[in-house]
Amino acid sequence: MAARNKAAVDAGPLWKHVRKEWKLYSFLIIPVIYFLIFKYAPMLGNIIAFRKYRGGPNLFGTEWVGLSYFKMFMKDPVFWRAFYNTLFLSIIYLVFRFPLTLGFALLLNEIVRVRLKKFVQTVSYLPHFISMVIVAGMIKEMVSLSGPINTLIAKIGFEKIQFISLPEWFPTIYVTSGIWQGLGWGTILYLAAMTGINTELYEAARIDGANRFRLAWHVTIPGILPTIMALLILDIGGIMGSNFEKILLLYNPLTFETADVISTYVYRMGIGGGQFGGVGGNFSYATAVGLFEGIIGLILVTTANFISKKTTESSLW
Repeated sequence: MAARNKAAVDAGPLWKHVRKEWKLYSFLIIPVIYFLIFKYAPMLGNIIAFRKYRGGPNLFGTEWVGLSYFKMFMKDPVFWRAFYNTLFLSIIYLVFRFPLTLGFALLLNEIVRVRLKKFVQTVSYLPHFISMVIVAGMIKEMVSLSGPINTLIAKIGFEKIQFISLPEWFPTIYVTSGIWQGLGWGTILYLAAMTGINTELYEAARIDGANRFRLAWHVTIPGILPTIMALLILDIGGIMGSNFEKILLLYNPLTFETADVISTYVYRMGIGGGQFGGVGGNFSYATAVGLFEGIIGLILVTTANFISKKTTESSLW
């Protein structure tokens, strides 16, 4: 009875606030409907990872097969190659991009002249808004045999390299192009967090004789540490989700050894229709692989959040 009364007391002020500010709460209707339809409702489709689905009116499959599809991809060496490539590409990209983005944000924060700062920000943000199809086309032109990179290589006396056809060059192309496209955009949250740092801390540090490097190390970075850890946790949680669109547009059968990741593997097995060796139409098998990928991602983000909370007292929850 006491618990019921307490719940009623807690719900009372909330309901009164909703009734009072109903116009503001009405703005939540469209986002909530969007998430229910496009985020939560599709989760019901994961049931076909445990059922045999052949298309047609039976949206949730025709018969229960349990963990059969999970056993199938666990025994598939192509899956484990894609699993390794996913981890390798995502981790190496994170190792390079994360500190570079933080460093670039610190450098932008040191620019005093407002016009120069806005110009640098605008130039660095622009690649983020370029379509991935255009970016892939630019990359292919840059690394083609007649492109500027191979032209420069030939002029200095070396043989031209077929970058786009050599599997050992794909990680380099993927990482460098990703850094170019996302470096500036990734600084926005850092710069926003820096504006909340108390300016008196900088003044006190300058009085103590701190130079720009020590100001950044002892004042700026500790001040934005919660933001750094939150972004790091999200990046770790997204390790299993490589940039599907870019890889699909850049890879080919010659680079499968290092370019094929779980997302492209799921695409080829599920709806690829035989493209690049995919069987296509095996929706249950592809769903099982995708569900496994999602579970690993959930484990990663939960573990990273737990470690961050214990070591730095900063976490997402």
